Amino acid sequence: MYIPTSSNPAQRPQRLASRCRLRRVGAFCMALAVLAILYVGVSGLASPAALAGETSAAFVLVAQRENPESALSRDFLSDAFLKKTTRWGTGDAIRPVDQRADSPVRAAFSASVLRRSVAAVRSYWQQRIFSGRGVPPPEVESDLAVIRYVREHPGAVGYVSGQADTREVKVLIVR
Repeated sequence: MYIPTSSNPAQRPQRLASRCRLRRVGAFCMALAVLAILYVGVSGLASPAALAGETSAAFVLVAQRENPESALSRDFLSDAFLKKTTRWGTGDAIRPVDQRADSPVRAAFSASVLRRSVAAVRSYWQQRIFSGRGVPPPEVESDLAVIRYVREHPGAVGYVSGQADTREVKVLIVR
């Protein structure tokens, strides 16, 4: 006659001890993961570069030097890049420019400002194009290409990586 091990009273304490160890190991691993995340977050905030005001942000918002704006809200930027808003406060046309779809800078910008994935933004534009209601911002290949586009097109706004040389353009704050 077969007796399953789960009903064997002699092995029950061993199984319970084994389960408890697994639970403790799982809880311990979870605690380590939380501590690692906290450490990375705190050490990033307390790094000498961060304390000195030097950050390597995922993206930096840039516009032409002549642009009177110094800070823009996330909602305004989202509307500008989705072309729901087409004019600056001065009445000039907004000309947003995106980086290529596989760019990490674009992924960071899309998640932070548009609050959508790059794939979701592409889907949004496919629907708009299909219905004849607009075209997406032009895509360029690099930080340098974004800076060149912004410099050469009045009303342009774009984003670059935190390491990009932004001396030729105006850096805007994202509120």
